[in-house]
Amino acid sequence: MTGEALRLDKYLWFARLARSRAVAQALAEAGHLRINGRVVDRAHAPVRVGDVLSYAAGGRVRVIRIEAMPARRGPAAEARACYTDLVPE
Repeated sequence: MTGEALRLDKYLWFARLARSRAVAQALAEAGHLRINGRVVDRAHAPVRVGDVLSYAAGGRVRVIRIEAMPARRGPAAEARACYTDLVPE
């Protein structure tokens, strides 16, 4: 897909999928994330609208599709609008 891209760690933090940017960087660099099925080990890997992220969190595997690029780390409701959970609880 074309369009604007954002660093993976920044996206995870802005979308409130990680508590801090440092946690997001550590998660990405540990190789626990996949973008469109490919293992990622770089916090600076670009993500775009339409990409699918998968990772283990809270004892389950989360699979989310990026729907929008957040401009900031806003409130939780704003953050949830930036992605769709493909494996609901």
